[in-house]
Parts: sequence; C-alpha cells; structure tokens
Amino acid sequence: MTATTWESNLTSTNGSNQAFHESDTQFKILELLRVVVALLGLAGNSVVLWLLGFRIRRNAFSIYILNLAGADFLFLCFQFIHSLALVFNFDFVVRVISRFLWPVLIFAYISGLSFLSAISTERCISVLWPIWHRCHRPRHMSAAMCALLWALSLLLSMLEGNSCGFLSWNVEHVWCPVWDFITVSWLILLFVLLSGFSLAIMTRLLCGSHRVPPTRLYVTIVLTVLVFLLCGLPFGIDWFLLFWFDALPHLDQFVVLLSCVNSCANPIIYFFVGSFRQRWWKRRHTLRLVLQRALQDTPELDEPGESLPGETLAMSGSSLGQG
Repeated sequence: MTATTWESNLTSTNGSNQAFHESDTQFKILELLRVVVALLGLAGNSVVLWLLGFRIRRNAFSIYILNLAGADFLFLCFQFIHSLALVFNFDFVVRVISRFLWPVLIFAYISGLSFLSAISTERCISVLWPIWHRCHRPRHMSAAMCALLWALSLLLSMLEGNSCGFLSWNVEHVWCPVWDFITVSWLILLFVLLSGFSLAIMTRLLCGSHRVPPTRLYVTIVLTVLVFLLCGLPFGIDWFLLFWFDALPHLDQFVVLLSCVNSCANPIIYFFVGSFRQRWWKRRHTLRLVLQRALQDTPELDEPGESLPGETLAMSGSSLGQG
C-alpha cells in the first residue's frame, strides 16, 4: 500500500510538473508573439506619424488618423515593454509597470476608441449634410476635438488609476467601482456612436437611391472599424466588465494579443488601401503617395489602375481646411 501510494503521488507530481511546464511554454510563446506584433505595430505607426506629421498636408480626417496612430503607438509601447519584462522574468519591472504604467494603457485604449468614434461621426456628417460640412464646419474643429478627447481620456484614466490603487500604495478602493462604471459608460457610448454612424455610412454607400460613390477614405474607415470590432473591442470587454466577475481568467493573454493586432493592423490597412489596384511597375510609389491615396476622398477614375495625381491627392479634402 505504501509503495502504491508513493507511486501514485510521484505520477501525480510528474503530471503536475509537466502541465506547469507546458503552461509556462505556452505563456512564453504568446508573450514573444505579442512582442513581435507590438514591434511591427510600432514601426508601422511611426511611419504614419512621420508622414502625417511632417510630409503630408493635413485635412479634417488625416488629423484624426494622426492622433489615432499616436494612441496606437502609446498602446503598443506599453505592451512591448510589459511583454519583454514577462518573458525575461523582470519581476520588479513587471510590478512597476502593473502599478504605475497601467493607466497609460487604459489612457491609450480610451483615446483610440474616442478617435475612431470621432472619425465615424465626422464621416457620417459629411455624407448626410455635405453642404454644411463643406461650408459651415469650423476650420479647426478636428484639432479641437482631438485635444478634448485626449484630455477626457487622460482624466478618466488618471481618476480610475488613482481610485483603483494603481497610482498610489495606500488607497481605499471605495471609489474604484464608481469610476470603473463611469469609464464603462463612456466606452459604451463611444461604441454605440462608432457602430451607429458606421452602419449609417454603410447604408448610404450600399442602399437607397441616393447612394454615395465609394472612395478610398470610405474603405479605410470601414476596414479600420471592422478590425477594431473584431480585435480591439474584446480588450475593453475583458478589462472593464469581466475583470469584476473573474469569468474567464485564462482569456487575458489572447485578448491582449488581439488588441496588439488591432493597433498593428491600422497602418497595414492604410498602405493596403492606398496601394490597391495600382500599377507598381509603371510608376514609382512612395509611402507618402500610398498614404495619401488611402485618405483620398474623391472617386476613382474610370481607367483601372490609375488614380489622381499627387497634387490632387495632397489637396484632397483641403476645402475643409486644416483641422
């Protein structure tokens, strides 16, 4: 009986160790994958920030894209540093990041969703009320709206971080559920605006007698919204809703990886839409021209493979003015 019991315990211990090592291996693989995705996303968003910030004349929509790239870059910076610290077992760095830099992640996520909602709202208004949007829209409305969204996102992330114990060591968590509820309400409002206006755009494009001819800007916005709904939205649901119920504790890694894919995919969408149906062997295409085409708000010419020249692309949407 003693030998049998010892053999059973040994088998159970070996099975537990094997399961632990397999789980640890899967954890390291997912974290390394997140490092690779974050690194690619940082490179792509850096190019977008450089081109829209210094090489391309900005208009109403490119300002939103510029700020969205900034939010994605900030989000991926946190994910890259956090994943590296987990892979190499830097416990102190992980504790510091989890306590003091986690509000930065929340700030970047809220900002990104805010800019996406603003883009959908602006595009829907330009479709439903084109004359007002072209003639009576305030000149610097985009810049002012982005500044307001940055400030509001920072305020929510700081208040929630301080109330939930991320930014201070000795704090009562009485206000944590309150600020979490306020943040969730704001995210739900943004999601409703994003979904509603995106659906209105799709309806105007595909249905009705007054259909609007699709442009590359439409395709860019629609693809960006779809990728967010598939990859970015689960992060908000997991963090702000399931966190309090501890419903799916093993889902966190996959959700965070999907959120990195969302921030990494946006530059890929821009350059894919900008280079689609272009004859690369006949004309030299720079990244600047490709990004300009992705934000082109004029219909394509009849001849396939041809698009507007660089001068027209640079001025596309300039009737709205900067910001």
